[in-house]
Amino acid sequence: MENEMLNLEDMQAFKKDMLRLEEEVMKNNRIDPNLYVEYDVKRGLRDSAGKGVLTGLTEISDVCGFVLENGRRIPAEGQLYYQGVNVMDMVKGQKDRRFGFEETIYLLLFGRLPNEKELSVFVDLMAELGTLGGRFVRDVVMKASNQDIMNSMQRCILTLYTYDSKPDDISIGNVLRQCLELIAKLPLIAVYSYHSYRHFRKDETLFIRNPQKGLSMAENLLLMLRPSGTYTELEAKVLDIALMLHAEHGGGNNSTFTTHVVSSSGTDTFSSVSASIGSLKGPRHGGANLKVQKMFNDIKANVSDWTNEEEVAAYLRRILNKEVFDHAGLIYGMGHAVYTLSDPREVILKEFAKKLAEEKGRMEEFALYEMVERLAGQLIMEHRKLFKNVCANVDFYSGFVYTMLGIPEELFTPLFAIARIPGWSAHRLEELMNASKIIRPAYKYVGCHVDFVPMEER
Repeated sequence: MENEMLNLEDMQAFKKDMLRLEEEVMKNNRIDPNLYVEYDVKRGLRDSAGKGVLTGLTEISDVCGFVLENGRRIPAEGQLYYQGVNVMDMVKGQKDRRFGFEETIYLLLFGRLPNEKELSVFVDLMAELGTLGGRFVRDVVMKASNQDIMNSMQRCILTLYTYDSKPDDISIGNVLRQCLELIAKLPLIAVYSYHSYRHFRKDETLFIRNPQKGLSMAENLLLMLRPSGTYTELEAKVLDIALMLHAEHGGGNNSTFTTHVVSSSGTDTFSSVSASIGSLKGPRHGGANLKVQKMFNDIKANVSDWTNEEEVAAYLRRILNKEVFDHAGLIYGMGHAVYTLSDPREVILKEFAKKLAEEKGRMEEFALYEMVERLAGQLIMEHRKLFKNVCANVDFYSGFVYTMLGIPEELFTPLFAIARIPGWSAHRLEELMNASKIIRPAYKYVGCHVDFVPMEER
C-alpha cells in the first residue's frame, strides 16, 4: 500500500522503485511453456485432453458427461448426482414444495434424502442458527464495508472464529455444528454487507431486515434484499432451484478442491471456508455468470436486430476474433471441462428462466439468449477447429435469472458462495473423516543453481 505521508518527490521515487521491482519479477519468474511438455506436467491438474487428473475419491457428487462403450468415452447428455440422487429428479420432485435447497443441504451432509418430519426439524434448526447478533452486524459487517461482498464475507467468517466456543476443534460433531451455522448465517452476511456498502458508500437508505422463521432460505434472501420485502411464488421457486443447482459439483472444481487442500492441513472450519470463498471470488471460477451478463449487454448494445441470426452470428465471430467486447476471444457461458452435449444444470435453469421471462415480459431477451446458445457452440467449434461438441454451461442463464429477480451484480458471486457452502461443508467432513495425509503435490524445479556472491562483489 502506498504511504499517504510521502511527499510528491518521494512518491515519484517510490513509484519508480516499484516499477523497477515489477520488471525484476517479470524478468526472473517466467517459465518456458515447453518445459511443461518436456516434463509431462499436468498444468491445472489436467491432462492434454483437458480431463482432470484423479487426485481423490468422493461419494458426495458425480459429474457425468460421458458413457463408456468398449473402453471408450462417448459424449452423452450431462447428468449430475448428489449422493447418488439425480439432480434432475430432485428438481422435478419439488413441484409446489418450498424447501428444495434445504433438502439438498440435508442430502449433501447426511448422505440421504430426509422424510417430511426430518426436513421440518432441519428447517427449524437452520432458522435457529440463521441469526447474527446486533453487535456483530454493527461492529463487523458494517465496518470497513466495500463493493466486493466476497471480501466482506471472508472477513466476517474469519471474525466468527473469535465468537465460537471451540473454534479449533476439528472433531466431526463440532465441524458439523460449525458448518451448519455458517450455511445458515452466510445469506445474512452477504445481504447485510451489500446493504451496508450501498448505505455508507452510496448514501442510500440502510435497512436491515431479519429473516423470518417458516420461510425457505430462498424466500428469506428475497425478503432481506428487497426494500418492499415482497416476492412472487415463481421468483422464490426459481431462486430455490438456482441454489439447488449450484450447491455442489464434484471435488475437483477449484473452490471445492481448495476445501480439501486446506482441510487436509488440519486447520479450522472458518479458515477453510474463507479459503474456498477466496477461490470462488476469482473470475475464472465464480465470476463467470457476471462475465456472461456483461457480454450480453455488449451484444444488445451493438446488434441492432436481435432476431437476425446473420447479424448476431457476425457479432459472435467478431467476439471470437478478439475484435469486440473484452478482446479475450471467448463467448462466455459456453463450454465445460466435463459436459459436452449438455450441462444438466443449464437445461433445468433455462426452463425456469423462460418461465420467469414470461412473467417479467422479457421474452425478447430470452429469445436472444436462446439464439446465441444455438449459434455459439457451432461457431466455437469452427473457430477452434474442434470435433468435440461445445454446450452452454450453468453460467449462461444464471446471470439473466438473477437480473430478472432483481439481484444486484455485486451479489452474483456471493449468491454462488451461499449455494456452494453446503458442498464445501460436505467435502470438508469427508476429507477429515477419510484422509490421513496432507495434500502435497510435487513441483519440478526447472531453474539453475548459481554461486552465492558476497554483497561487496555484486
